[in-house]
Amino acid sequence: QVQIVEAGGGLVQPGGSLNLSCVASGFHFGTRTMAWYRQAPGDERDFVASVSLGGTVTNYEDSVEGRFTIARDNAKRTVYLQMTNLKLEDTAVYYCNTEPPYDTWGQGTQVTVSS
Repeated sequence: QVQIVEAGGGLVQPGGSLNLSCVASGFHFGTRTMAWYRQAPGDERDFVASVSLGGTVTNYEDSVEGRFTIARDNAKRTVYLQMTNLKLEDTAVYYCNTEPPYDTWGQGTQVTVSS
């Protein structure tokens, strides 16, 4: 079955950086577009960024364009999200999944941006 494990979150000051990672299994990883999503308290889960099968095509939600970078390593079944110049509004639980997502989600990793 699908299993997804996210890691790398934490508490950071505005302007800081974090690197998230996600290991996925239970499906043909190299044949699926992968994405990061986030859910802030009281909000729905929203798309953040996606990366194509080979890692060459990426897409970003407007508010993170230029600050976040998504990448993947198919051999390691891992997706990364490098986050720089973090803002208060980036505070959320971050999840990775396929795009479109499976019904199964990981536990997510909490990112808190606070001064």
